[in-house]
Amino acid sequence: MTKALKSINPDMHFRALHLLEKEPGLTQRELAQKLGISLGGVNYCLKALIDIGHIKVGTFSKNPNKSVYLYLLTPKGIAEKAKLTAGFLKRKMMEYQALKKEIESIQSMAKDS
Repeated sequence: MTKALKSINPDMHFRALHLLEKEPGLTQRELAQKLGISLGGVNYCLKALIDIGHIKVGTFSKNPNKSVYLYLLTPKGIAEKAKLTAGFLKRKMMEYQALKKEIESIQSMAKDS
């Protein structure tokens, strides 16, 4: 595992791969907005994903503006996204169960007062 990958939050890693798979033509600015992080954070994340081989960068061949990039998931990136999806769902279900338990506890205390 590379140093860059260790510092990418697994949820961010999953969400970035998920968004890029759906919309490979997103700009870094659009991706930053959708992920809720800074443009610099997206740039760091994309560089790390390229370095570890989860995405590759291409250009729209017919677009006269060659600065428009496509961020394409590699086969390795697709496999990693599948693994990250399972972990993401597990973490979110655990968060949901803990939140549900906390809400039930607060509702019970509110009824008793």
